[in-house]
Amino acid sequence: MTLAITCISLLGLLVFGLGLGVSMTRWRTGRAVGSDVDPADPLYKWVRAHGNATEYAPMMAVLMLLIARNEPPSWTLAVMVVVTASRYAHAAGMLMSKTLAEAQALRAVGAGGTFLGGLALCAAALLVR
Repeated sequence: MTLAITCISLLGLLVFGLGLGVSMTRWRTGRAVGSDVDPADPLYKWVRAHGNATEYAPMMAVLMLLIARNEPPSWTLAVMVVVTASRYAHAAGMLMSKTLAEAQALRAVGAGGTFLGGLALCAAALLVR
């Protein structure tokens, strides 16, 4: 259960950290509401990185708790670490890219790890009871 709580806490830190980044960028740019739909705009990148993290982190947290409540196999713990790292990689890839309109390696790795790892967590939640 300790590893799951650690991963969930790190996902929470990611969501709140990205939210703080959005707020700081809004303050710095003087834009209190909305953002330009410009894939190169720093505020837009922060908003999308935060939005994307908040789309996946809650479901991952629920799945991790469901799996960790029993004695899960070690592969499920490895998947928890992978999906957590994937969310960080995805966010970093979004923020580091010149523009969201172009592919970025960290973003792609993060997305792939999120999808594959998320599906593995779903399967584990069904199998580990």
